[in-house]
Amino acid sequence: MLSKELVAASTTTLVLSILSEGEEYGYALIQRVNELSGGEVQWSEGMLYPVLHWMEKEDLIESEWREAESGHRRKYYRLRKEGRKALHAEKEQWMAVHNLFTKLWKPQAHLT
Repeated sequence: MLSKELVAASTTTLVLSILSEGEEYGYALIQRVNELSGGEVQWSEGMLYPVLHWMEKEDLIESEWREAESGHRRKYYRLRKEGRKALHAEKEQWMAVHNLFTKLWKPQAHLT
């Protein structure tokens, strides 16, 4: 399991990335992250929904209530133009960090 700090730091970027594939409802976002991470990243509803509300307030995403096949209403989220811009910037930042760690953790050739 990843630390709470790393999960928190990556949540917005993960939500933006998943929504770039298409609109989704909250619980499905939780399931998708669990699936993609092989269980290493586990979100709770209590953690995710405040993030989604903040992202809406920042105009990164928008939502719409719809009735599901089961008859229950679900709130579907989708990216806005500002969300796509934010995702682009987030990707650049995460790739810079990834590249840094790749250089630092590259196996060193042993001198014999």
